[in-house]
Amino acid sequence: MTHSTAPARPKMSPWLKIGLEIGPLVLFFVANGYGGIYVATGAFMVATLAALAAMWVLARRIAVMPLVSALVVMVFGGLTLWLQDDHFIKLKPTMVNALFGVLLLGGLYFKKPLLPYVFDGMVKLTEEGWRVLTIRWGVFFLVMAVLNEIVWRTVSTDTWVAFKTFGYLPLTFAFAMAQAPLMARHELKDAPQEG
Repeated sequence: MTHSTAPARPKMSPWLKIGLEIGPLVLFFVANGYGGIYVATGAFMVATLAALAAMWVLARRIAVMPLVSALVVMVFGGLTLWLQDDHFIKLKPTMVNALFGVLLLGGLYFKKPLLPYVFDGMVKLTEEGWRVLTIRWGVFFLVMAVLNEIVWRTVSTDTWVAFKTFGYLPLTFAFAMAQAPLMARHELKDAPQEG
């Protein structure tokens, strides 16, 4: 009896993955400077689809968060261009962050933690580690949703685009880095191989 094993999926470099997720946002900022919010929105939509295609080609899979985010970009970007109303693209970060926050905290409430799926096996934590990390990320996403609402409603479109590129990303990276001690404390170590 032979056992056929599925070929291992290619692993994408974490830096390349980050580049593919940040690239469309940087293009959004640059295109806004040259052509305004509607040109930027169109460029953002095309770049988002190109990044998803690159993720698929390189890793033969697309992670949940970029996929959900891309879906919202297509819907809200499409509404922005079709109705010529930039409120929709400004609402996109609010919707994505609120959705992720509610899903993470809701999953925890229903005893179905979703964060391990987001990390896709890159990290192995104790149950308590996942619980605390999920609460932190859930609250972070909700705070970012509120922050986006405050920013886009109180500043110019150009300032909001700059915040989305140069404020949102550093805040997210800083928050992610701040979780390292918690993750180290609750990391599950692989059992030593007997040989």
